[in-house]
Parts: sequence; C-alpha cells; structure tokens
Amino acid sequence: MKKLAILGSTGSIGTQALDIVSRHPDRFEVVALAAGANLDLLREQVRRFRPKTVSVRRQEDAQTLKQGSNGALNIVWGEEGLLETAVGSDADIVLSAVVGAAGLVPTYEALRLGRTVALANKESLVVAGEVMIRAMEEGRGKILPVDSEHSAIFQCLASGRQSEIRRLILTASGGPFFQRDPETMKEVTLEEALRHPNWKMGEKITIDSATLMNKGLELIEARWLFRSPPEKIEVVIHPQSIIHSLVEFCDGSVLAQLGNPDMRCAISYALGYPERIESGVKPLSLAEVGGLTFFQPDFSKFPALRIAREVAESGGSCPAVLNAANEVAVSRFLKREIGFLEIAALVEKTLSRHRRTEVETLEDLLAADRWAREVAASS
Repeated sequence: MKKLAILGSTGSIGTQALDIVSRHPDRFEVVALAAGANLDLLREQVRRFRPKTVSVRRQEDAQTLKQGSNGALNIVWGEEGLLETAVGSDADIVLSAVVGAAGLVPTYEALRLGRTVALANKESLVVAGEVMIRAMEEGRGKILPVDSEHSAIFQCLASGRQSEIRRLILTASGGPFFQRDPETMKEVTLEEALRHPNWKMGEKITIDSATLMNKGLELIEARWLFRSPPEKIEVVIHPQSIIHSLVEFCDGSVLAQLGNPDMRCAISYALGYPERIESGVKPLSLAEVGGLTFFQPDFSKFPALRIAREVAESGGSCPAVLNAANEVAVSRFLKREIGFLEIAALVEKTLSRHRRTEVETLEDLLAADRWAREVAASS
C-alpha cells in the first residue's frame, strides 16, 4: 500500500491521479491533498478518499472547509500549508502537480527529505533544475516524471545507458495553430488559443501549448531530468500525439513510447513504478489512427520555442526569468490585456533586461523570479 500526497488535487493532473487511485484501492492510500479554491470538488475528494491533511490557498477557505469537517481532519492553508502537505505527512510518493512557481519550495523540501516525487510541476526543474537535482542527490530522493513526454523518454531509457544516448526527441502536437497562416497569428483570440486539438488541460498549460512555450519548458526540464546537454535534445511536431517522445541511441536504434493522448498513462506509470498498473486509458488502435506524421517546428512562427532553447543554453538565472515572465504574460493574455503574439514578445523583452547570474540556492532563483514578475507586469 503506497501512501500518496497530491499537491494540486483539483487540477487536471490531480483529478486524473485520483481516478487511477480509485481503480486500485488495494494499492494506494491518500494521506494528504492540497488544492486551490475549488472547495466543492475538494470536499468531494475528502469525502471519497479520506486524507488526514488538506491544504487550501486562503485562510478563509480553510475556515469554510472546517465548518463541514468532523474535527479529525487537519486543515492548513497558504504556502506553509502546501509545504506541510508535501513533507508533514508520511507519504511514500508526493505528486507535485501545482501549476506555477508555487510548487518550487514543497518539491525541493520533499526531495531534500528523501521523498519520491512524481513530478508534474514543470517549474521545479525549469526554474531550479540544478538546485533540485542537488537536493535529490543529497537527500537520496527520487524524481519520477509525469509529463507524457518525459515519461516516454524515461521508459525508453530503460533499454540503454546514459553514455549510449545520441539524441532525445520531444514530440509536440503543434497546438491549435500548427497549420495556421503566419500572417493571421496576430488575430488569434483567447477562445481559439484555449481550443487544443488533442489534450484536455488547464488554461495556463493550454496557452503554453499554443505558443509552443510548453515544449521549450520541457526541453529545459529534460536537460536536468536526463543529464543531457541542450544540443542533444530536439523537438519535432507530431500532430497526432500518439508518439509521446523518442530516444535515439549510438547504434542508430530509435525507441518510441506510443499511446492514446491521455495523461493517465504517464500518471499511472509514475504512481505504480516500477510496476505497470491499469490506468483506464483506451487501448491504442494503429489501424484507426491510420498514419503518423512529423514536421520541423517553425521558429519564426513560434518564437517562444527559440527563446526557450537559447535560455536552456544560457542557464544560470535565465530559466527562472523565462518562466516567471511567461507566467505573467500568459496571465495577462487570459485577462485579455495583451495579444497572443505579445506573450513571447513580453518574455523576450524581460529577458533582454536581465543580467544573467550563477545560482547557488533556491532563494537566488526566487529572487530572479520576483524580479521578472515585476518587470513583465509593468511592461
């Protein structure tokens, strides 16, 4: 029986993880849940899975939740509550699925204390890859990737050694605008950007997929997860989203992991590792798919991917600035304050004003994060 703490339980990854847990009541016990403001769904999760600790974003939400509690439930809130959910329980696995920089500290502390982290929070490795890996090694923790692309690479790497890798190949769906005329990109609406052709995700990650920033962030993640220099990591557009990523080895062999576009496949692999467990994902029929196609990404049409690759090569404080500026830019787009093309432009403008520094601690990176947010918000 594995004990789970789920950070981001009411989000897309969290709800799908709990769907998998419900299929295996003899394998998993949910000991802690952390959520945002969706109290109705959280109450249902508490009723169904009976965790010992629950964290919410605001103190007033905690008070509201306590009114319907029998008193046995430990209800906490804010940054401290999120941290307690990650490290204050006796969880064997911490599923880090909080969106944004809020997931940094709890992920870091879980690794430092030797926990196994099923990682869906991109920012942990994008912003603080070097620091996170150091914490993992010193604490003897473990990272199991939950992103479908990184899970695919992780599975493929079981067939070879680190020294035998020639290339890591991340696949990208291309989002809703892969075939759109570049001349009309400035006319993209919020509703169009939120209409992903293959995946059902939260708003922020859906916009990142539309700009291809999502793939740029994954490139930076892969650099740390698999100890691979950026020049050995490539991105290819694969509109069908059936091949989730590939690994090429020195002998010319290329291994790929395939499956229907359903995040439960990657989530179940992380939760069940090293075993494979039933996920509820529909079996793949290649005959129904019919064909698989691949294209080179257009860096002029999707400048976010170019910017992210440059940042991956620069390292230091630059990834923290990239991530923070992108979060602000996406938020402003979702509020209709800026246009679609201004997302990447604002990120690049913020980076141009940043003086790169080396980083030693998580606080160094959080300082760069705060600076970038202020700049991007006022630009």
